[in-house]
Amino acid sequence: MRRYGLSDGQREQIKDLLPGRKGHVGGTAADNRLFIEAVLYRYRAGIPWRDLPVRFGGWKNVHRRLRRWCESGVIERIFRHLAADHDNEYMMIDSTIVRAHQHSAGACKKGGGQAIGRSRGGLTTKIHAIVDAAGKAVALSLTPGQRADITEAEPLLDEVDPKTFIADKAYDADPLIEKLEERGISPVIPSRKNRICPRKTRFLIYKKRNIIERFFARLKQFRGIATRYDKLKSTFLAAVQFVSAIIGIN
Repeated sequence: MRRYGLSDGQREQIKDLLPGRKGHVGGTAADNRLFIEAVLYRYRAGIPWRDLPVRFGGWKNVHRRLRRWCESGVIERIFRHLAADHDNEYMMIDSTIVRAHQHSAGACKKGGGQAIGRSRGGLTTKIHAIVDAAGKAVALSLTPGQRADITEAEPLLDEVDPKTFIADKAYDADPLIEKLEERGISPVIPSRKNRICPRKTRFLIYKKRNIIERFFARLKQFRGIATRYDKLKSTFLAAVQFVSAIIGIN
């Protein structure tokens, strides 16, 4: 297997979700695996599209095909299919900020913008994630870097149903705690210092939160994720979903 390539086991788990497979509507694609490896290579190495090695074919064709898969929801389907096989015992939420390169700016901001914010650190994007006990991402979203973590907690929670939910103090808010308790989910969220009546926290379980930190560390090994070069939110989100799915089946 080439460096950054797709293993046979990984290919087996996603091949039936790809367009162009045998028996699927339309023509049969003989190079799905090569295309996926081209996308992985680009984001792992963090190179411009036009610097893609010639063994992957024309870079414009690869980029055009990636955009086509984004718009048709292929990558999201792969992510959600693999995320469906998750551990419900406990899950955790957190976010990480990535720098947005100057080349990522300038896209049309209609429809809510492209999830790029400006803060003291410059242009940034925030990746929000929920992962399960095995470290597999089960829900993802993007916001501008200055957006508060708590704003994405409830939308992401609507996609999962864990028995226990772990988060840090940034998620200590009464509406979120109440929603968790209404759904029968046990919150493991330390109280802020200014809370008048601090809640008891099961710190033995809270220690498990390092799982999501390890997930972000693996995600940021892909240099095209650690620094955002994509102008469009949909392209960057698809890249994060795809890389997260591959990490989950390693």
